[in-house]
Amino acid sequence: MGRKVLVLNQDYSALSVCSVPKAFLLVYMQKADMVAHSPTHVLRTVSEAYPMPTVVRLRRYIHLPYRGVMMTRQNIFKRDGNRCQYCGTNDNLTLDHVLPKSRGGKTNWDNLATACKRCNSRKGDYTPEEAAMPLRQRPFRPSFLMFIRDLSGAVDEGWLPYLGAKEAAY
Repeated sequence: MGRKVLVLNQDYSALSVCSVPKAFLLVYMQKADMVAHSPTHVLRTVSEAYPMPTVVRLRRYIHLPYRGVMMTRQNIFKRDGNRCQYCGTNDNLTLDHVLPKSRGGKTNWDNLATACKRCNSRKGDYTPEEAAMPLRQRPFRPSFLMFIRDLSGAVDEGWLPYLGAKEAAY
């Protein structure tokens, strides 16, 4: 059961993604309401069948400070589609500082790009322009909603109205 469920705050804003068992438990314990369920899947016990949740809404509002996406190696790889931003391969990936650290480049979302070991080594201590290696996409900081919608893997079509997407592009 590798399916995921979108968890909404009481005001219907996207809060997180969790597993189906966790979402079912929230509904069963009356901490959340089921907003949408799968038309084709059910959860079965020995004597009962329950609809499988795809979107749940918490009954109490959760106050959270600004939610940003944590800058981790895996999240940068996800943002860049697990592809080298110079040649497009997906083998032997590593992180590259677009503006090298030796030239004052910082370790942040806007300066880190996914690169294969070959391209990272070839670029060396140069900028992409100096090395004649243009980036396929400039590094950027993804928003929390964008990260859930575009980068968290397969997104259920029922989630799109809550993630700011008008139509399914998946």
